[in-house]
Amino acid sequence: MRYLFTCGGTAGHINPALAVADRLKELDRDAAFLFVGASDRMETDLVPRAGYEIRTVDVSNFRRSLSPSAVAYNLGSLKKAVSSTREAKKIVKAFQPDIAIGTGGYVCYPVLKAASALSIPTLVHESNAVPGLTTKMLQDDVDRILVGFEESRKNYGDPTKVIVTGTPVRGAFTACTKAEAKARLGLPAEKPLVVSVWGSLGARHMNGVMTELIRLAAPDAGFTLIHSAGKGGYDGVAEALKDVDLATAGMDVRPYIYDMPLVMAAADLVLCRAGASTLAELTLLGKPAIIVPSPNVTNNHQEKNARVLEHCGGAKVLLEGEFTAESLLSDVRALLQDPKALASMAANMKGAGVADATERITQMVLEMAKEG
Repeated sequence: MRYLFTCGGTAGHINPALAVADRLKELDRDAAFLFVGASDRMETDLVPRAGYEIRTVDVSNFRRSLSPSAVAYNLGSLKKAVSSTREAKKIVKAFQPDIAIGTGGYVCYPVLKAASALSIPTLVHESNAVPGLTTKMLQDDVDRILVGFEESRKNYGDPTKVIVTGTPVRGAFTACTKAEAKARLGLPAEKPLVVSVWGSLGARHMNGVMTELIRLAAPDAGFTLIHSAGKGGYDGVAEALKDVDLATAGMDVRPYIYDMPLVMAAADLVLCRAGASTLAELTLLGKPAIIVPSPNVTNNHQEKNARVLEHCGGAKVLLEGEFTAESLLSDVRALLQDPKALASMAANMKGAGVADATERITQMVLEMAKEG
C-alpha cells in the first residue's frame, strides 16, 4: 500500500500523522510513505527526523480580519490556494497513493482537495473540540472526518461522515516507565520532574513567566525542570538566565524537546498549553497538568479543550495574565507536596483519554485503502 500524509504548521498537527504512519509501517512492511507539508515550516524538520520523505507546496493561512493589510494578505493566500492545489495534484499523481490522510494545518486543504478530485480515498482528522477553518472547508470533499471529542460531531453538516476516534499518539510514549525514563535522562529518581512546554514555536508571555519562575526556584527548587522555550524563544530565555547556574539547580532549558516521549514518560507534573495533541499525550500517560490555554487561537478552542480535562479532575486550568511566576511556583510546589492529589489527577487524566486512538485510525486507514 502507498500512504500519503499531509500535515503541518505545528507539532500538534505533525505528531498525530507520525503516530499513524509508524503504526502502519509496523503492520505493512512493504508500505510506501510520502508526507506533504508547507514550505519552510516545522514539518520539514520533524518529518525527516522521523525517517519519512516529505515534499512541500507553497501555501499560507487566512487572516480573520477586514483590515487592508489582512485583505491584501488573504488575496495572496487565495492565489496560493489555487496554485498549491495544482502543485499538490502533480505530487499526488506521481506518488499514486491508495489513500490520503490529513491531520491538520492549512496545507491539508490543497492536498486533500487534489486527492479527492483524483478519486483517491481521503480522510481528515480534527483533534480540537472546535473544528478549524481547513477542516470546515474540506468537509464536503473528504470521505471521512475523524474527531477527538464526541461534542465535535454537531459542528459538521453531515454527521454521518464524522467518527469519534480520539487523537493518535506515537507508540514511543508508552515504551518505558517513569523510573526507566528518568534513568535514561540522567535525572535523580528521588526528585519529581516538572516539564514545561508551551508549543513547538514558543510563547513569549509564558517564556517570561517561566524565566522568572526558574530564577525564584533555582536556589532550592526541590524538583528538576525541563523547559522548552520554543525555537523562536530560546535565545531570549537563555540570555535572560545566563547568570543562573541551571545545571546545579537541575534546570534544563531547551529550544525544543525532540525526545518528548521520554521526557513525558519521566514527568511527574506537566505545565503546558491545551493543544489537542499535547492533551492526548497527557491522557494516554495519565500525567497531572497545570494547563494555560493559548489566548491567541481561533474560537478560543484551547480553553474548551482544557476545560474537558479540568472537569474530569485531571488538570488545573489557569488563564494567561491572571497569575504570576510566584503564584505558579506556589501551585507547582503545592501539588508536588501532595502525592494523593497528584495520584488522583493522574487517574482522572488517564480515564479521560482514548487509549487506542492510534489503532482505531490505523485500522480505518487500512480498510479504506483496501476498499479504494
